[in-house]
Amino acid sequence: MKKSELIRLSGVVKKFDDEVVLKSLDLSVDDGEFVTLLGPSGCGKTTTLRLIGGFEKPDEGDIFFGSQRINDVPPNKRNINTVFQKYALFPHLNVEQNIAFGLNIRKVDRKETKRRVAEMLELVNLKGFEKRSVTSLSGGQQQRVAIARAIIQQPKVLLLDEPLGALDLKLRKEMQVELKKLHETLDMTFLYVTHDQEEALTMSDTVVVMNQGEILQQGTPIDIYNEPANAFVADFIGQSNIIPGIMRQDRVIEFLGTVYDCVDTGFSKNEPVDVVIRPEDLLLIDREDSSIQPADRLLKGRVQTCLFKGVHYEMLIETVGFTFMVNSTVACEVGSEKYLDVDPDNIHIMKKSSIETVTELEHRRESDPSASAEEEEEK
Repeated sequence: MKKSELIRLSGVVKKFDDEVVLKSLDLSVDDGEFVTLLGPSGCGKTTTLRLIGGFEKPDEGDIFFGSQRINDVPPNKRNINTVFQKYALFPHLNVEQNIAFGLNIRKVDRKETKRRVAEMLELVNLKGFEKRSVTSLSGGQQQRVAIARAIIQQPKVLLLDEPLGALDLKLRKEMQVELKKLHETLDMTFLYVTHDQEEALTMSDTVVVMNQGEILQQGTPIDIYNEPANAFVADFIGQSNIIPGIMRQDRVIEFLGTVYDCVDTGFSKNEPVDVVIRPEDLLLIDREDSSIQPADRLLKGRVQTCLFKGVHYEMLIETVGFTFMVNSTVACEVGSEKYLDVDPDNIHIMKKSSIETVTELEHRRESDPSASAEEEEEK
């Protein structure tokens, strides 16, 4: 059953001074969804969150909550609450008092407040911490207090602005699981902001990939990963090999001088395209076994590096014209010769894009340090 739309941004433009931060943004969030805004620093995701929360006003366009236009509705009048990366807890109040703060401001009955605080403590696994000073808690525990303080007021929407960014890796992964469980328990819409791709893929019902004030793709984590809309999305969501190619005809692609079958259609004959192959989708074939494969579709390469990553080995294999990243559960000796193959289903073809990928941006910054300095100054 399709869920009803809860939040809608229509043609939203936001400027700071003369800089356009959001460019006619359209976004729809369904009731009860866990939606993640994902993108690099400066892409506009936090600004989008602040507009929904009422902390900023759009210069153009409209924001709707249900059927109500809320452009001019102040934050405290919206049925929305926010959890920030910096927890903003009150150091002079204990855990119980911090969680109850919003209810006390609203003058909720003391007995009802105590009951709801107890529920929240149980929900965020902090039962028994009622009288503890928040300054004595770990980062993860403080984050739980901040979340409890936000959800105790039973908002329809919870906005989370990189709430796990200050935590170490192990604790961040634990909190990802807890937040997902919380969302499944509560009748609440979560709108989450992060630049961490794994976090977005792990937790979300819907991922919205943003860059330079625009939405590049919106879909399920599986769709975003397996069918990226362009080279930027492919490069930002996980690791990718992105190779220039020529679409010779429907289901026939040529790259690096080799013609492959693929499953993509709808391109012009001999159209320049971007070819995306995930590192885990490349098949490694030993030199002595290469004779049993179709020789015209094998790429010969040499192993440049081989790094152990815990569950797999990450290798760079240099071929004529391109160095591939390959993930495999079997290690290859540096300097050894290998052949690469790929199934047609694992070759993803995309339209050429003028958007600079994350890898291209990093390469440009490395070759021209002044570019990085200029960008930081602009921020």
